[in-house]
Amino acid sequence: ELSAKAKLVLVYLHDRANKDGESWYAIGTIAADLALSRSTVKRALSDLVRLGKVEKQPRYRENGGQTSNLYRLRK
Repeated sequence: ELSAKAKLVLVYLHDRANKDGESWYAIGTIAADLALSRSTVKRALSDLVRLGKVEKQPRYRENGGQTSNLYRLRK
């Protein structure tokens, strides 16, 4: 069901999540840490959201600009 790269991203988010299962690493950071391309990470995150493994919530700066998304692990 999940690709190997999607599993890798899921484990990455799990290992770096706070006690509430939340993490907010930028796609570029995840890609660099896992030695994957940004597009591969985006595709993996989309698959995880689509399959209900992760919930994605946009986050915004005070000036209205978007910052990294919040990813919440789902059970």
